Amino acid sequence: VLGLLVWSLIAATTYHLHAAYGWVMFVSLFFWILTLLFLVTYLLQLHQKFYMVPWPLVLMISNAVATVLYLTAFVTSAAAVQPSSWRQWDYNRRAAASFFACVTMITYGVSTFFSFRAWKGLGSNAATSQVTDRA
Repeated sequence: VLGLLVWSLIAATTYHLHAAYGWVMFVSLFFWILTLLFLVTYLLQLHQKFYMVPWPLVLMISNAVATVLYLTAFVTSAAAVQPSSWRQWDYNRRAAASFFACVTMITYGVSTFFSFRAWKGLGSNAATSQVTDRA
């Protein structure tokens, strides 16, 4: 939802006049589609059919790359916002898109942390941590 807000707010402006917003559009739209693909994969339980793919590692790498690229998109978007714009609605939408790009970057960062914990197996509960192999 946050990524959708970023690219839809940018798309509602005259972003094609500013090269910086092309990068923001690319990052937000690419990771929005990628996140939707991962969501559909998990909802349809396709990750269980492709068991040879290390899904926690794939998600961690994807979230880490999204965090770094959203950081660049946030900085680019925030730097390109000009309050002296002759179109007030463009200024408001671009400022809101910068805010939501920051929130999306933080969300991907938190998701990277949890993906790392899942990849390392640090999310086990008390019942599974008590099991020992006694042969």
